[in-house]
Amino acid sequence: MKHSHLQQIVEAMQNFKQIERVYRVSDTQISLEFNRESVWTFDMRRDNATIFISPNSKRSKVYQAPFDVLLAKRFNRSVIQSITLHNNDKIVRIAVTQSGSYKSETTFLQFEFTGKYTNAILLDKEEVVLEALRHIDENVSVRSVRVGELLLNPPLPSFTPVFYPLENVEAFLRNTYEVYASSQLDKLKKEKSALISKRLGQLRIHLDALANEEELLSDSAYAQHAGHLILANLHHIRGYETQLILNDFNGDEITIEVPQGYHTGSRMAEMFFRRSKKAKQKALGLFKERENLEEKIRHLELFLHTIHEALCPEEIAMLFPAKLRGVKSQQPESIALFWVEGIKISLGKSERGNIELLRNARARDVWLHLKDRPSAHVIITTDKQELPRNILEAAAKLCVDFSVFEKGSYLVDYTPRREVRVQEGANVLYTNFKTLVIEKN
Repeated sequence: MKHSHLQQIVEAMQNFKQIERVYRVSDTQISLEFNRESVWTFDMRRDNATIFISPNSKRSKVYQAPFDVLLAKRFNRSVIQSITLHNNDKIVRIAVTQSGSYKSETTFLQFEFTGKYTNAILLDKEEVVLEALRHIDENVSVRSVRVGELLLNPPLPSFTPVFYPLENVEAFLRNTYEVYASSQLDKLKKEKSALISKRLGQLRIHLDALANEEELLSDSAYAQHAGHLILANLHHIRGYETQLILNDFNGDEITIEVPQGYHTGSRMAEMFFRRSKKAKQKALGLFKERENLEEKIRHLELFLHTIHEALCPEEIAMLFPAKLRGVKSQQPESIALFWVEGIKISLGKSERGNIELLRNARARDVWLHLKDRPSAHVIITTDKQELPRNILEAAAKLCVDFSVFEKGSYLVDYTPRREVRVQEGANVLYTNFKTLVIEKN
């Protein structure tokens, strides 16, 4: 990011007097919420660090690393003392205080736009490192960034920065987001679509390879009929025959092929009855497997459609929650899991998934469903009496996106799980509900 742009951004930031919240949006992005209308995001990527204002403030993951815990502790609901371009370098330094019962602490949050060693660092008033987004050892750089050590200033560049005036800082930052979002959106759509398309292709191949249930049921009926015919004609059958010519029950002549090795008619009949039972069981198993595969395919088709219709990178990021390291997922395969602002949202991929959601949800959890039409069931896991509207809207949008392909305006009902009575399977009756209007564009 250009030095002169940072200088003008800092001047614009000096109009703010306090910080409501600070939190990480992604591994490299930190958002400063000065108020509900002003959320500025510092993207501290090494290759292209920048600042932007995003219209989408949703975050799928809540970070709990030592850096994030200390960041929230020192900067949430803090008073801004100063915002400067530190040492006249490409370093934005924000000084804040938090007044407690006994003391007032000064903390610096330093955003360094210094290329290879781009970083976000928390410092105390003595400029000792409290925490950092990236810890840098002395064997990597002459300027180390380590907790408990004094932070040195990086060497200043030898040239004089050129000044590039900005007509409107906020417009510039919003445009920066548009450029970033456009490139990231295209990249994420291609990457995630390829992943889902691969899974979809594998399922379709599996579905096409399944045997035909009607043929199996026909074979089952034929084998059962042959077994009954043989039993009815035992006195005509000699042992070890491989072809039987018998009269059907309606008088027609029928030829029955018998595998070798059956020395009596009763053994032949027993073999045909076993074959009938096996074919029937396989047909019923195939019906369930086909139904399961078709439900999985529909879910992935809706998933792919949702990716293609996403309007910003944040929407796609929410669809692919990060897996927790060292923690094995206990989530059933029939349920999709999402996170918004650290709140768990579960969605049934199929009727079985919907039934499992209803069975396992707690009384206070919030249940969502499209009004007066079939849809995925959605559960928001919560102990709160009232959820923020943005969480409800995010869950309702997931309900719509994973239920219908068509664009339009949809009504989504929601109510605590205790107000939902299961009738049969995933069919329910519910009371004391509210309704959200979700536009699928």
